[in-house]
Amino acid sequence: MPDIIMPRLSDTMEDGVVAAWLKSVGDQITRGEIVAEIETDKALMELEAYDDGVLEKILAEPGARVPIGEPIAIVGDGTGTSGHSAGHSAMATPSNDASSDEGSAVVGAAPQCISGSAPVSTRTDVVKSSPLARKIARELRVDMDAVVGTGPGGRVTKRDVEAAHNAAAPTAVPAPADVKAAAVQELPASGLFDEVALSVVQRVSAARLTESKQQAPHFYLTSAIDVTELFAFRARINAVQDAAGDSKVSVNDLLVKAVAVALRVDSSVNVSYAGDKLLRHKGVHIGIAVATPAGLLVPVIRDADRKRVSEIAVESRVQAVRARDRKLRAEEMTGGTFTVSNLGMFGIEQFTAVINAPESAILAVGAAADELRLENDEVVARKILRVTLSADHRAIDGAVAAQFMATLAALIENPLRIVT
Repeated sequence: MPDIIMPRLSDTMEDGVVAAWLKSVGDQITRGEIVAEIETDKALMELEAYDDGVLEKILAEPGARVPIGEPIAIVGDGTGTSGHSAGHSAMATPSNDASSDEGSAVVGAAPQCISGSAPVSTRTDVVKSSPLARKIARELRVDMDAVVGTGPGGRVTKRDVEAAHNAAAPTAVPAPADVKAAAVQELPASGLFDEVALSVVQRVSAARLTESKQQAPHFYLTSAIDVTELFAFRARINAVQDAAGDSKVSVNDLLVKAVAVALRVDSSVNVSYAGDKLLRHKGVHIGIAVATPAGLLVPVIRDADRKRVSEIAVESRVQAVRARDRKLRAEEMTGGTFTVSNLGMFGIEQFTAVINAPESAILAVGAAADELRLENDEVVARKILRVTLSADHRAIDGAVAAQFMATLAALIENPLRIVT
C-alpha cells in the first residue's frame, strides 16, 4: 500500500505539523482533492491527494510534528485496515536542499500529497529510516543499527539519530563561567509557570534570526527624517483616492515605495553576501514584516519600484490579511531583497531589527513625533521620523549604507520624487 508522506512545502522546511485532516479513515479520495492542512514554517497550506483511493489509515494525528519524507497516512483500495510496509513509502523527485535528501517531495505552487509505491530494500536486516535520518547519521557518524526508532513502524527519524548522538557525546566539565551561566538559566520551580509550545513559525524564526545574528556582522545607522511634507502629500493622495472610491494609502506604503526607489537609484544595498562574491539583485523585492498570532511572517512585494503607491497599498493589505490567516503561499514569502519593519503603530520611536537572511539590510521604522526645529531663526514644529538601517558589514560598507540613507531621506522629504 502506498504512503502519503510529509512533503517539502518551503525552502526552509525540515518538518511540518498536521493541523487537520479533512478526510476520515474509510473515505474515498480523488486526485487533486484537499485531504489535510499542514502547518509549515511559513504558512498553513493545503495538501492535495496525488492519486485516487481510500484513506485506510492515519499515521499522524492533528498536532503531530512530522519530518519531511515521513509517512502520515496510507491510501489503498479499501481492503487494508492496519499497518503498512516501509517498502512502500513514496519516492519523490529529490530536492536541491541537502536537508531534504532523496526522500523529500519537491512541491510547487500547488502543494500535493506525494503517494506511490517503490521498493526501498528487500533485505530484512536493514534498519527502517528516513533519508534525512540516514544523511544526519552519516554526518554525525552514528551507527544506525544502534539507534532505536520512534517513528511509525519503528522507523528511525532525524530526532532519533540526534538523540543517539547526544547520548553518546561525552559530558564536559563546566568551567566556573559555564556554571554561572547555567545557574542563570535554571527554570523556576514547577507550578510557577505555564509552558507554551512554540509554533512552527516561531521555532524556525528563532533559529534563522539566531543564525543571522551570529553569522552577519550587523552595524546600524539611524536617520531623523522630516516627514511633515510626506504627511501632507499623503493627505492629498487620499483625497483623490476617496473621490475615486479607491483604498487609502498609508504612510508605510509611501515608505515602502521610497525604499524601493532608493534601491533602484543606488543598488549597492540591494545585495546578498555569497561567500567570495556579492549577488547584486536586478529586481527590487521588498519584504514587509507582519506580526501574526503564530509569529512573524514577511510577505514580499515584488518589483515594488515599478508599482504605483496605490498598488503597493492594496497588495500589502491583502498580504497582511492572508499572513494573519496563514493563507500565504510559500512563493509569496521568498525572494525578498530588502525588508521593512514598522513598529510605529505601537508608539515605538526607534529600534533596531535583525537582518532577514539572505538579505543584507533591513530598515526599522519608528513613529513620527512632533519636534521643535529651528528654521530661519524661528522655532517651528515639524513631524520627525526615525529610521534605523541594520546592514551586513560583509556586503555593505558604512559609507555605502550612509549614502543610501541620505538618498532615502531626500526622497521622503521631497515626496513628489517618490511617485515620479
